[in-house]
Amino acid sequence: MSKRGRGGSAGNKFRMSLGLPVAATVNCADNTGAKNLYIISVKGIKGRLNRLPSACVGDMVMATVKKGKPDLRKKVMPAVIVRQRKPWRRKDGVYMYFEGSAITGPIGKECADLWPRIASAANAIV
Repeated sequence: MSKRGRGGSAGNKFRMSLGLPVAATVNCADNTGAKNLYIISVKGIKGRLNRLPSACVGDMVMATVKKGKPDLRKKVMPAVIVRQRKPWRRKDGVYMYFEGSAITGPIGKECADLWPRIASAANAIV
């Protein structure tokens, strides 16, 4: 019996600086009607005692809507991190970072490689 996969993602993920721990609030810039999201868990993190699970670009997180449409609030929903403010190093030696942490908008190449459907909807890939 094979494993179920990663839910629409493709490719491999390299080690990156983790910039968004649990309990971080991020902006949601897509057209769902959500404004601020609160990260409650990170998918695929095994963890260590007393260490907060953290997410980086390309990670799927479980989040709740803190500001936005009333029908979206108080529900747990999945989200993919596409930008982070903390710098990370790419394989070619370049350090990358974005102006803010967000769920959608201009996205990093790492996220575009992992999530092809998000890359097709993005307005810019950096």
